[in-house]
Amino acid sequence: MNKLLLGAAASVMLAQPVLAQDKVLTIAGSGGVVKEISERVFLPAFEEATGWSTKFVAAESNILLEVRTMVASGQMLYDAMEVSASAYPQAVREGLLEPIDYKLLDPNNELPDKAKKEFGVVAASYSTVPVQRLDKNPEGRKMESWSDFWDVEAFPGPRSLKQQPEYNLEFALLADGVALDDLYDVLGTEEGVDRAFDKLDELKPHIPVWWTSGAQSVQLLSDGEVFYSTTYNGRVGKLQESGIDVEIMWNGGALHTSHVGIPKGAPNYEAAHEWVRVRTMRPDLEAEYVKHLPYPNFAPGLFDAMTEEQAKTMPTYPANADLQFVANEEFWADNIERIRERFDEWLLE
Repeated sequence: MNKLLLGAAASVMLAQPVLAQDKVLTIAGSGGVVKEISERVFLPAFEEATGWSTKFVAAESNILLEVRTMVASGQMLYDAMEVSASAYPQAVREGLLEPIDYKLLDPNNELPDKAKKEFGVVAASYSTVPVQRLDKNPEGRKMESWSDFWDVEAFPGPRSLKQQPEYNLEFALLADGVALDDLYDVLGTEEGVDRAFDKLDELKPHIPVWWTSGAQSVQLLSDGEVFYSTTYNGRVGKLQESGIDVEIMWNGGALHTSHVGIPKGAPNYEAAHEWVRVRTMRPDLEAEYVKHLPYPNFAPGLFDAMTEEQAKTMPTYPANADLQFVANEEFWADNIERIRERFDEWLLE
């Protein structure tokens, strides 16, 4: 099985002829439009900066399986790789990633702390945020916090949340007065989990529908079936374009981040850092990328390369990012099974 997977990956690598003297950096990531835009925007910039050639392999959902197989065989074929938010904790636990050398990557410390993890750098982001129908609000009032979202007397009307415990428990704790910086310290205790469920008890009677897809969440708002709901920030623009008077409340949103990392045993470790730099620290390139895929990173100076109107729609825009918490995927990887079981039972009560 391992040989078959390794052979398949190698065959993808050799699909195009490469001159023996060429220096080639091989990057594994998503296919489809992500691959298309990456090959148009980032790869030429890396090649120009380094003189190297590149190969972008569409590994899709098999990326961890392939990397795991290569690490076990001692024959790593990839130099850099995309690492999704959910895959990052697993990759770290299994020792599939090299640590990022930030002295090499970011000697002037230009990247914010939110962008930097030990084994990966934020390459893309999106947020789960509360959205309000402004035309359904009491006259002259607007939601400004999760406390408002929970306040059904001041803001009457049906709500919706995603049908999962992840991030809903954090939202509930924020509504109950927990500070952003303390969220996971509180949620990491049994008392904190109990506190979150107690707070969800208050809102449950006002949730007629628990959404299960981003499309459903905005459809509920569009139809007026709910007045307030969480959704993904990238969905809100089209809702506004359709004439629905909605607004994101960034305060207390959950910022989700995916990363670019370097697999264990990467044959070109230092050159891979140059790819990470091009992918995460070039505002000119990132500004072009988000025109096609609105999932920005923390490239220094990114918002200077955008119009103010466009910048304010981005989850990593400083004024928006500062109001949010970074979703802790490691916490959920460690605790999801027991909490999901309790959440599913709670929904049926």
